Amino acid sequence: MSFVITDMNEALKKHKLSSQDYDEIFKILGREPNLVELGVFSAMWSEHCSYKSSRIYLKGFPVSAPWVIQGPGENAGVIDISGGYAAVFKVESHNHPSFIEPHAGAATGVGGIMRDIFTMGARPVASLDSIRFGEIWRDDAIGKKHKYLLRGVVEGIGSYGNCMGVPTIGGESSFEQCYNGNILVNAFCLGIAKSDEIFYGRADGVGNLVIYVGSKTGRDGLGGAVMSSDSFTQDSKALRPTVQVGDPFTEKLLLEACLELFHQNLIVGIQDMGAAGLTSSSFEMADRSGSGMKLYLDKVPMRESGMNAYELMLSESQERMLICAKRESYEEIKKIFDKWELNCAVIGEVSDSGAMELYWEEERVGFIPIKPIVANAPVLNRPTKKPAYLDSVSKQHYTQSPLSQQEMFKKLLGSIDICDKEWIYSQYDSSVQTNTIIESGQGDASAIRVKENGVALAMSIYSPIRYCYLNPQEGAKIAVATAGRKCITRGARPLAISDCLNFGSPENPEVMWQFKEVCEGIKLASKALDMPVVSGNVSLYNQTEGIDIYPTPTIAAVGINNDATKIIDSAFKVAGNCVVLLGRIDDGLDGSVLQKVLYGINGGNVPAIDLEAELRLWNLTLEAIEKNIIISSKEVGNGGLAITLAKMALFGNIGIRAKNLRVAIAPLTPSQTQKNLESKTPESKEYIFAQSQSCIVAEVAKDNCESLKTMAKDAGIPFAILGEIGGDRLCIDEIDLSLAELREIFYTSFSHYIH
Repeated sequence: MSFVITDMNEALKKHKLSSQDYDEIFKILGREPNLVELGVFSAMWSEHCSYKSSRIYLKGFPVSAPWVIQGPGENAGVIDISGGYAAVFKVESHNHPSFIEPHAGAATGVGGIMRDIFTMGARPVASLDSIRFGEIWRDDAIGKKHKYLLRGVVEGIGSYGNCMGVPTIGGESSFEQCYNGNILVNAFCLGIAKSDEIFYGRADGVGNLVIYVGSKTGRDGLGGAVMSSDSFTQDSKALRPTVQVGDPFTEKLLLEACLELFHQNLIVGIQDMGAAGLTSSSFEMADRSGSGMKLYLDKVPMRESGMNAYELMLSESQERMLICAKRESYEEIKKIFDKWELNCAVIGEVSDSGAMELYWEEERVGFIPIKPIVANAPVLNRPTKKPAYLDSVSKQHYTQSPLSQQEMFKKLLGSIDICDKEWIYSQYDSSVQTNTIIESGQGDASAIRVKENGVALAMSIYSPIRYCYLNPQEGAKIAVATAGRKCITRGARPLAISDCLNFGSPENPEVMWQFKEVCEGIKLASKALDMPVVSGNVSLYNQTEGIDIYPTPTIAAVGINNDATKIIDSAFKVAGNCVVLLGRIDDGLDGSVLQKVLYGINGGNVPAIDLEAELRLWNLTLEAIEKNIIISSKEVGNGGLAITLAKMALFGNIGIRAKNLRVAIAPLTPSQTQKNLESKTPESKEYIFAQSQSCIVAEVAKDNCESLKTMAKDAGIPFAILGEIGGDRLCIDEIDLSLAELREIFYTSFSHYIH
């Protein structure tokens, strides 16, 4: 079969390779590539696989700690959770495929991240999602399209996760104009494994077998990695063949077969066939071991007739794994996969050549040195430029509204950014496996118990997209801190994060400046808060017709409480208990949801975060929860203090009276130190909607208020008693509404946006 290229310039264009790329390819091979080899280089050097534009900024992330077993570089990160067990987790994007085919794209995103987890020997036990859409509320083509996209994405996430029997226990959603041309679908999964039984993607031992297991290979997903490394035009229909088609029932069989395989200790290494399919999995396994590999592509199980070597190397068909095993283990391995009715075929062997040798019916159709294609992947130091828009938006400060507090509050509570999203999370099974402690719709982080060792794991996913647009570095710091703070309010110490960095075109210097600044913010926050980055993903080219998305660094944090019975939620519990504020409220409303709801803009200055104060707040809150002083808690997030109090009242179905807050809160001015706690009365009535950082609202029994006040003073954390729990009304300053009125606004508003 001939794969000779007759028009190299046209072939390079089709494969998104530059003339400089071609020069390096010629240098590596010592000759012109054929079509199979060019396809391999195209996939391996795509943004999606090589991180060629982002790699220089990812260096320097804190990646290690005493509890980190595996950091970046494998399928997922691994941390020790005591008792001989480990948590394995990662967040990853499936943005472009979900925009083209929302159901299939979102479903295969979930399937792919789950394979990243169980390929390391862990059983997936919890999932989160972070999804972002455009102006869904519009009564035009854009609104109609994004309603369709939302329905498809939610159905895809739900159907795949539900069929796999893995609970989706939390997530976040947002809706902004910048996502009209590019939606974002980020999927997170966490699994549990024994800490001494982690499996890695390596292909060691000359003569060991390379074994293909799982579904047969088809033409779906062909060129998916390259597609995900390019910008969109308005016409995305032509890209539909590049979207993978998933089968969760086959993946469930693959999961069980792989876990059985791991228990019998029959393999050397294993790798998911994800982006770039057989190409990336084989090259990565060989590269990690410094070995070579021979692949006999006509031995690959195929579900379509007439397939060739090029298609087999680049197909991204789902539910497939590549295994390296000793020859004497093959029969036992095959028995396991036969039992689960899955394909299992020897398609190659490990060699000492240092090269990938590709054969088709005994003819060699490719010979590529492995180390150079990985080590010599282009590293681009693209131009950076501070965005021109920052000069204008920085001057668009929040202006005081003529509306009353109650009028503003009702608008906020029913806004698409604040109102309950039960329509989304009710489609996900959150209780399967029976380990869920706190699920979606209960505020802040979700939590599960780990029955094997009695601990609880809290996990959250978050990105302050409006802040990241106004100040990428400060926004990224807030993203890391907030994701961790959400775990803290559950009583769980954050141990590590996984990041998914979603940006526009790297060919735009302003986008690369945003990326550089976000990476610096993540570095600073993760170091200060002792939360290393153990896994992650970069998604670039989220751009359509030259319009880039907001910089969107999605941060997933995982925390631990060594006693699962100590996990607390955000629901008010007991009438007569005090509600207190730990931290300070300021007047900052720039970039807030209130600014968006009232004026339709995003401008001004991002509230700075004091990471040292943040860490002190964490330590104080954890100590108070451990001592049973704090009964319920919630961080002050979107919508500020008023929305936080309303949600805690709704979750607990009990009211609160919090009057004269201006005097009670007494926020600090920027010039004041933590030791100088003199009061300053807030200047505007909107202060209860300010999205101040490093603030937690807590429920405390009256007898314990003085103890917590003393602890807060010792920690240098401002403390204020806000009010008392009880009754069936929400009374905050000028706001006075019944719980029934709150429920009607909060729980029904989202349906008006999607119908």
